Amino acid sequence: MLTYSSTDQKETQTQWRELIEKGSDALAIALTLQQVDLLVSYIEQLVKWNKAYNLTAVRDPLDIVKLHILDSLAIIECLAKLNANRFIDIGTGAGIPGMVIAIVWPEKIVHLLDTNGKKTRFLTHFKHLHQLKNVEVINLRCEKYLPELGYDVVLSRAFATIKDMLHGCQQLVTLDGFFVAMKGIYPAEELDAMPANYCLLDCDVLQVPGLDAERHLITIQKQST
Repeated sequence: MLTYSSTDQKETQTQWRELIEKGSDALAIALTLQQVDLLVSYIEQLVKWNKAYNLTAVRDPLDIVKLHILDSLAIIECLAKLNANRFIDIGTGAGIPGMVIAIVWPEKIVHLLDTNGKKTRFLTHFKHLHQLKNVEVINLRCEKYLPELGYDVVLSRAFATIKDMLHGCQQLVTLDGFFVAMKGIYPAEELDAMPANYCLLDCDVLQVPGLDAERHLITIQKQST
């Protein structure tokens, strides 16, 4: 369990916990007490580090819950359909959605890639703080990263256009793997610009608890030749 330094901090973290539990219930995601603790700790550490480093433009912890934590949890059901075991979150920033996925699915391998050293240092700190053995942090450009093993899912959230994502990350995915992009409004123009040797497999409309904004999850796969 988490420890608290003051009554006010405990009350604040209780608010975060209640919002996470209410949101996960709405999404039909069963989180353990330990997983909720980890998500609360993640918010706590993110708020702390954000005072010194610009890890996220979202400053209010309650907004972090809605815009980062619940936004990430909203894609879990869709990702589960892919039956994947190895994920890489490209341009992960402060770890969204990759760190949340790693907490929800400790049995999955989740790698977090970003070029920003301050952000990858934060992620490395949190990984070691909680000994998250399924997480690896990579400080590289996606084009420069040549993994020994490919990934079942290459995931991005507001990282680049779909075309740029496919071009820059083509060496990361397995032959039958998936590219998954988290988008706001339906990215019609981006999909129109997609290379002809890729196909749109699915477009899920997401409902993020407490958030009145459009969210779409785009799943793409390279066509077999």
